[in-house]
Amino acid sequence: AAKYNTKPQNRYDTMSSSGDAPSDANDGCVGPTSQKAGKASACAGCPNQSACSTGAFSSPAAVAAKQKERSELQTSLSNVSHVVLVLSGKGGVGKSTVSTQVAQSLSSRGYSVGLLDVDICGPSIPRMSGVMGQNVHQSQQGWEPVYANPNLAVMSISFLLEEGDAAVVWRGPRKNGLIKQFLTETDWGVGGLDYLIIDTPPGTSDEHISIVQYLNDARPMLTEDGHKKSGASGAIVVTTPEEVSMADVRKELNFCKKTSVPVLGIVENMSGLQIRVSDLSFHREGTNLSENGASSASDCTSDVLSLLREKCPEVLSMVASTEVFPTYGGGPKGMAEKFNVPYLGKLPLDTNLLKACEEGTSFVDKYPSSPATFPLNGIVDKLILALPVEDEEDGDEDMQE
Repeated sequence: AAKYNTKPQNRYDTMSSSGDAPSDANDGCVGPTSQKAGKASACAGCPNQSACSTGAFSSPAAVAAKQKERSELQTSLSNVSHVVLVLSGKGGVGKSTVSTQVAQSLSSRGYSVGLLDVDICGPSIPRMSGVMGQNVHQSQQGWEPVYANPNLAVMSISFLLEEGDAAVVWRGPRKNGLIKQFLTETDWGVGGLDYLIIDTPPGTSDEHISIVQYLNDARPMLTEDGHKKSGASGAIVVTTPEEVSMADVRKELNFCKKTSVPVLGIVENMSGLQIRVSDLSFHREGTNLSENGASSASDCTSDVLSLLREKCPEVLSMVASTEVFPTYGGGPKGMAEKFNVPYLGKLPLDTNLLKACEEGTSFVDKYPSSPATFPLNGIVDKLILALPVEDEEDGDEDMQE
């Protein structure tokens, strides 16, 4: 089984999208290799001022180490068509659910998909993708991910822990070191990936800065006008409708803007509860529910369903819905318009979606007629439209012509 290298990573060795400035540098950084490094007015108060002024970043050894890191990153991700970050400034809004089910849906459509869990302290992906308790093995090509199905490869710190409930109490540099290892040492297979979906922790902290910078180094690209382009193909930003969530998600959108990560769209998750009437439970008004649920005396589900079958059978196939979180202002759709980014749609609370995540199965395949299936398929359709995968056979035919 693979073992994690515990050697700490220098906190300053990850660079910003410019390829020069340390991740925690001041605005207006002249770059650590500049002759003015550590001496310019913009350097005042920067935590890297001392290191820059002594040439810690510009020494031949430091430059060679950085070039080697970039080469390793570029080699490891050279056969990945698209890298999609799943982000949110808020915890508990369903990033892992969206990451897993988008990956499952893409793999069901025949795409080759990788699912990378960089939520180091709270890895949920193994359970949601049905590969809990598996081990990662090391080959000559690197770490071999765990396959949830022939088209879906999964990588997570959960596979490297001896105890599933062990707490990961790490500082930023060590987390960043593992993220770099995930990106440089995971062998996604000979054919590579059509999509690499990266599930991230909440916030805009070390892990987010590092993953963006590593991707910039791994996938150096330019826009049509010659400006540097983000190494990430784009980000799906997840929120719930209430202001408590959106206030933090706005910070995430500003993070994407500052780091030049294209926003593929906003997903409004848990947008109301939707459930078929036939799946509802009914209780008499005024009864108190115990810790274990309603008492048998208050449960009138059987009577109500029998009455509906007799009097109004068509009602049983209808979908009942109710708002769970109060929508603030224009809601996530209004927020998308304000930030001029796409709105991917609403994903309702659906008990079958929750079951699929607990069971580690593909929701759209197992519950094709469930309320959340249509909107989830719509989100995946929009992702494929925004990031199409080039058909190699078509490309070969074009070359022959």
